[in-house]
Amino acid sequence: MKTHPTEVRRMHAMSEFTNPEQGKVVWSPVKSLWFFGHLLVAVIGGAFTFGQSPVLLSAVLTLCLGHTVRLHRLLIHRSFECPKWLERLLVYLGTLVGMGGPFGMIYLHEIRDWAQRHGRCHPFFIHQTGFWQDAWWNLHEKMRLENPPRLEFEPEVASDPFYRFLQRTWMLQQIPLALVLNYFGGWPWIVWGISVRIVTSLTGHWLIGHLAHNLGHRDSHLEGHALQGYNLPRIGLLTIGECWHNNHHAYPKSACLGLRHGQHDPGWWFIALLTRVGLAWNVRLPENLPPRPERIPLPHPRPARRLSAHFDLL
Repeated sequence: MKTHPTEVRRMHAMSEFTNPEQGKVVWSPVKSLWFFGHLLVAVIGGAFTFGQSPVLLSAVLTLCLGHTVRLHRLLIHRSFECPKWLERLLVYLGTLVGMGGPFGMIYLHEIRDWAQRHGRCHPFFIHQTGFWQDAWWNLHEKMRLENPPRLEFEPEVASDPFYRFLQRTWMLQQIPLALVLNYFGGWPWIVWGISVRIVTSLTGHWLIGHLAHNLGHRDSHLEGHALQGYNLPRIGLLTIGECWHNNHHAYPKSACLGLRHGQHDPGWWFIALLTRVGLAWNVRLPENLPPRPERIPLPHPRPARRLSAHFDLL
């Protein structure tokens, strides 16, 4: 099967037989037990420790530790640059979300992007199965392709000792945070600040991905792709901007996902703030990215704003 001309730079075909269709979904013990263990603590412990303070703490940490800027827009897509100390701090905070280490998160994202840019791929990669089966697949299982591509990290990431450390210890990184939470709020803060937050983050990440590939509206069509992303209105604040998925499919390397007025994107607001104080540069936006020949604009009553002029970033 031919890959779409728009390649995923870290993925390389091993042979002419490399494809995203042939394979099977298998149980992932680490992934499944990690989720189920925290779910058990969240359900049982959450019932006994329910209160205004723990719930508010969990909500704040869930939003503040979101992976959207730290892992997705920075480490995975390199949509902006920042000092190395800040990059490492942001990646560390993204790892605290509890979804995986930096290398694991890059792989999960790149293999999915690579698969979607083919004309056909396995339903696992595109959320094209039943709602509950898709939930089980994404929270408890993994895809084992018969002829997978090779993932190649850029040298500065692969050789970074801090990222290698985080990849080996990403589960253990919850312990220092748990100790801090225990000091200030005891077991209720641990249960809600660790387990409830992790279950909420993992479930929310899957749910937004499922909805954004099945519902909503589109401003762009990507010819030759196995799947189209959709924008989900009215939940931009809640998802830190990740709900504008059609925009993201159209401009994967854009630091801003909310491209139209009313498409709230707190992740972009944070990057814009970093830029204004001199802590971010080379910010990538649709207007300074290379054209994508497979992108076909769809009619829309309101034109996209010119982001660099609006925020005076460049």
